[in-house]
Amino acid sequence: MPDAPLSQQDIATRLTELPGWSHEDDRLVRTYRVSSHFAAAALAMHIAQVQDELDHHSDLTLGYNTVGIAVNTHSAGGAVTAKDFTLAARIQLLAAAHGAD
Repeated sequence: MPDAPLSQQDIATRLTELPGWSHEDDRLVRTYRVSSHFAAAALAMHIAQVQDELDHHSDLTLGYNTVGIAVNTHSAGGAVTAKDFTLAARIQLLAAAHGAD
């Protein structure tokens, strides 16, 4: 069964549990800032591990001391689904462990 797109209301409600995340262009997005480029690369690698574990992948953008994430569900026509919130919540925990803000 394919993942069902969430309504705008469901997305808005779930975003209250993910500080710093927003809904833009049918994606959940967030940029984290860390202390250095090495720290950003380490965070990106940790995110990649979780994405492989969940078999759900976001677009990651590595900057000097930032990691940008944009995620939606391709199998749901590029809409935001519960799967995206599961990934975002896991990323939120990882980012905190890396000292990201």
